[in-house]
Amino acid sequence: MARRTRVLSALALAAAAALVPVQAIAQQPVDQRSAPPGTPCSAPVKPASQMTVESCDSPDRIIEKAANIVPTRGQLAWQQREVTAFTHFGMNTFTGREWGSGTEDEKLFAPTAIDADQWMRAYKAAGVEQVMLTAKHHDGFVLYPSRYTDHSVALSPGSPDVVAAYVKAARKAGLKVGLYLSPSDGAELPHAWHAQWVDTIRKKQAEGKPLSLPERMALEDGDRAPAGEGRFGNGSAVTQRTIPTLVPGDDRAAAVERGKLPTFEVMADDYDAYYLNQLYELFTQYGPIEELWLDGANPWSGSGITQKYNVKQWFDMVKALSPNTVVFQGPQGVRWVGNESGVARETEWSVTPHTTDPWTGLGSLPNDSTDSDIGSRARILDPAVNYLQWYPAEADVSIRPGWFHHPNEKPKSPAQLMNLYEKSVGRNASLLLNVPPDKDGRIDDADVASLTAFGSDVRRIYGTDVRKQGPAPYTFDRVAVREDVRHGQRVEKFAVEARIGGTWQRIAEGTTIGHRRILPLAAPVTATSVRVKVLESRATPHPGATTLHLTTAP
Repeated sequence: MARRTRVLSALALAAAAALVPVQAIAQQPVDQRSAPPGTPCSAPVKPASQMTVESCDSPDRIIEKAANIVPTRGQLAWQQREVTAFTHFGMNTFTGREWGSGTEDEKLFAPTAIDADQWMRAYKAAGVEQVMLTAKHHDGFVLYPSRYTDHSVALSPGSPDVVAAYVKAARKAGLKVGLYLSPSDGAELPHAWHAQWVDTIRKKQAEGKPLSLPERMALEDGDRAPAGEGRFGNGSAVTQRTIPTLVPGDDRAAAVERGKLPTFEVMADDYDAYYLNQLYELFTQYGPIEELWLDGANPWSGSGITQKYNVKQWFDMVKALSPNTVVFQGPQGVRWVGNESGVARETEWSVTPHTTDPWTGLGSLPNDSTDSDIGSRARILDPAVNYLQWYPAEADVSIRPGWFHHPNEKPKSPAQLMNLYEKSVGRNASLLLNVPPDKDGRIDDADVASLTAFGSDVRRIYGTDVRKQGPAPYTFDRVAVREDVRHGQRVEKFAVEARIGGTWQRIAEGTTIGHRRILPLAAPVTATSVRVKVLESRATPHPGATTLHLTTAP
């Protein structure tokens, strides 16, 4: 197992850091057996975004594979964007809920305006480079006029195509676009099952038993039937279907017949076909889409309704329509960090082990995403692991207590947002910051003020290396360390030393680096030079720039 100690020197007068070897540390015992010629384990390990762990792979070779897992083009671009604004806007905005029942009247969605340009100005003030809209949340209400359901904005006052307005405003503002399309769908629950479920909830309430949030919402709406066609978990047959499934008078028929629009032959039940058709609409009508967000929630599975998704067909179609789209919970995509607090781990790996093929499930981590250890050597060398892939973390959090706008809630302060930035972007994750518009179709003034101050602070602190502001010595209280992740993520342990008064002193240390690692110091340091020692690494490290920053204004 390749472990080396190296020093990355950020010299006082040098803009770039130099890598020079200093000493070797003890090697761990490894299995040095070589595989017979002609076997899968005898070929050279070449960089790839996903690899299979073969039964003949030695521990040494498995670690070599992990060191050579690299991001796809789409993943690399995604990690460089660092901060995405999440936009939760939909039926819940107008009902005051966080979780809808799927029985709501479409006319309740009635924004007086949709000022998507104002949303983008607010997001850009915070420094975001990508935005993400909930095109369909768990209630199944769709924010564009879909051909496959009446439960959409088509039946709302003014029939506003929110997705179109959002994408247009984002592109105009120079922002990349993501869309959230909830796999679970309360509007598509089977009607007969739903009526029985509501009766069961009433009995639970009468017996004084606690109710879940979805149960409470269903009870509030009483005997209203789900607004859709009952396709979710209805037990329908899996048959061959064509995507897009053309509807009577379909405006795409000529383009499909000419081959201008592609078609896909799939094996699907009613709901899978519905979901694939909506994915097709989004990608062909509103693309390009840089990120597709697939939430894994399914609150009805414990109550007798389970929809088995054929996710490989979803992934295959998305790949064909948009090769560089990263899919949240998808293969060679991005993963949930494990909490909704916007905080990544101190040790955050972008290389993760899997027992099952990542193309066949949502998430597919062998250990839960909430585990403290996602990608250590112990995890990678577990005998149950069959795949390795590049799978970086996304840390989601809302600027308010809820995900949807509620007038009585207040946004986080700029200082709180900065703390989250340093604990997400600064720990090899992307920050997904939700900022929800209100009923009037605007971002609240209080949110705008907090975002603007936060963005100003990020640019002031992290926009420039203090070494570019004048000659040595330099005063700083943050050190940002990077790996060139085009070559993978390899560093397992490192330390930062500063030359203070002519003497090298250790001022910080950490485990993983990845795209960027920000190390807050206990107090400002004044030094003439800084160097980074890579103490443990899975293979020869590929350092990126090391930069120095000061949080207090000079």
